[in-house]
Amino acid sequence: MIKKILIANRGEIACRIIRTARRMGIATVAVYSDADARAMHVRDADEAIHIGRSPATESYLVIDKIIAAAKSSGADAIHPGYGFLSENPDLPDACKAAGIAFIGPGGDAMRALGGKAAAKDIAIKAGVPVVPGYQGRAQDAATLQKEAQKIGYPVMIKAVAGGGGRGMRLVNSAAELPELLDSARREAESAFGNPDVLIEKVVVKPRHIEVQVFGDTHGNAVHLFERDCTLQRRNQKVIEEAPAPGMSTSLRRKICDAAVTLAKSVGYAGAGTVEFLVEGGALDETARWYFIEMNTRLQVEHPVTEEITGLDLVEWQIRVASGEGLPLPQEKIRLSGHAIEIRLCAEDPANGFTPSVGQIIEFRPPVQGTRVETGVASGDAVSPFYDSMIAKLIVSGADRNEAIRQMLVALETTRLQGLKSNLPFLHALLSRDDVQAGAMDTGLIGREIAQLTTAGTDARRVAVGARLLLEERRLASEATTRALRPWATSDAFQFGRPRTTTFPVVVEGKTREAVAHWQDGRLSVSVDGVEGRWPGEQVSQFDAHVWSEIAAAVGDARDGVAYVFEKMQHSTVSWPVFDASQIDDGFGSGAVRAPINGRVAKIFVAAGDGVEKGQRIAIVEAMKMEHVLTAATSGIAARIAVAEGAQVTQGALIAVIEEAATDAS
Repeated sequence: MIKKILIANRGEIACRIIRTARRMGIATVAVYSDADARAMHVRDADEAIHIGRSPATESYLVIDKIIAAAKSSGADAIHPGYGFLSENPDLPDACKAAGIAFIGPGGDAMRALGGKAAAKDIAIKAGVPVVPGYQGRAQDAATLQKEAQKIGYPVMIKAVAGGGGRGMRLVNSAAELPELLDSARREAESAFGNPDVLIEKVVVKPRHIEVQVFGDTHGNAVHLFERDCTLQRRNQKVIEEAPAPGMSTSLRRKICDAAVTLAKSVGYAGAGTVEFLVEGGALDETARWYFIEMNTRLQVEHPVTEEITGLDLVEWQIRVASGEGLPLPQEKIRLSGHAIEIRLCAEDPANGFTPSVGQIIEFRPPVQGTRVETGVASGDAVSPFYDSMIAKLIVSGADRNEAIRQMLVALETTRLQGLKSNLPFLHALLSRDDVQAGAMDTGLIGREIAQLTTAGTDARRVAVGARLLLEERRLASEATTRALRPWATSDAFQFGRPRTTTFPVVVEGKTREAVAHWQDGRLSVSVDGVEGRWPGEQVSQFDAHVWSEIAAAVGDARDGVAYVFEKMQHSTVSWPVFDASQIDDGFGSGAVRAPINGRVAKIFVAAGDGVEKGQRIAIVEAMKMEHVLTAATSGIAARIAVAEGAQVTQGALIAVIEEAATDAS
């Protein structure tokens, strides 16, 4: 049995692996970058080793550093988690050369099935139906354009080494292909070190069904039933569940048997996921279904499989990597109940799902009835360098209806302050009648995105935050005055004539106006005519002790910043401060600025170039998302303020476009 595991990953999956390893009596070693020096997985592991700077390309993606860390710590095995190097066949090869066990399939199996193009060829030979498309080696633009035309639009571009939706683009017409092909290749190169792509026919209204398979080094392979990952946005899964709602016994048998056949065809050992699209949305015996890819690793959504089978897949991985046979044969793997998983992410759905970066002031997930997989806690920071996921919440029930009810309660009782999140979006999605009825396809979120991301008014939250700021200032002033003169007080809550004053606060970088009103010892604050009252507050005066208790129920104010969380939505309210970056620098609408903290992935123009309104100027990348920056006006690129690859903060100047002089004649 393996004695010590180095985990070549971070975040919640590293913490998940540590938990199982500890239960099995196996020591763990964490690796970390500069950004993760104080991360939860570093705190939880038995020991930790620093492997480089914050960008993954200088730390988590450097195989030599991973192998060196394993050797220096005496680890006899490496677990890659998911993402990063988990599907890079060079890592298991390097482990083999160093005499270190790799907890996953071998390099040959990973090359055979991990690449989308090669996997499709293997599936065809094994008699498994595949989506029509092109997966050839010729990668020049002319060939790809010809093949896309032959397949017929719309088509999907996919990175051959990809996963998690990266390097995927939907192309609706030939005119869109060049730009989207360039974008997909750039993202694939950045994420996987391989820019190659394949092109597939777009399947109409598909359900995304995947099968968990497991093989060992003794020639055995089994499936652990299917998961439904249909609810996804921009090819990234949002909600996963098991088993698939509405799945017929006949279709389950055919798809699961095909997945096992594929795994056995290459002598697959370890955990893997075989993914399919089922056309038309229905999962009956007449449905047309196609293999699309295999993920040669543990999946983000593996907990729902664990919940319906009662098995620990990480333990299975460790045992198989130690040379043991599969813990159970196929006939003893049982399916019971229904499980649902959501991915709680630091992002703002009402603002195009822009990643939310910063400190988590408070994270309080539900305690009872919910499995929580996370790599962060209150006080930790979410950086722009990695994935935006804060936690996975998993619930299970006797049936799907019970699981949905439990998940809605879990979302409603989760508390997250300091960052925007997709909590209200997830709740709205899971509350839909069509989703609850299982009538869904992969395009549902895209079609209904406007309804799902409609932001409720934040006036009450802003008013509560403004009131918290005033209370914080009042209490601080009162404490100072009493320290100087214990017999005196400085209290704005004096009796006498009513007083009303207007004051500015800053909300998400924008100035808002709040109105404060004092009368008979009571303070009220309103924004846009909406008063910021505490839940259940009486109209009587309250003291500092009571204030601290009710403030804890709705928000928190510290150092001139108030954090307010209500009905699954968060607002940050602060006093205006002098900031040199907010000075009008005279660039006006010609300034092109970073919309978020991130990396400048591409610059399309040089100083002196002519620019048309709407033309692409640059791309800033953060947390698996590309933000395309365009010119707000036509003119000349007078200045390019950054270089490709540079890290920038929100609001940083990227370029200056000067309007072209008009001919007065």
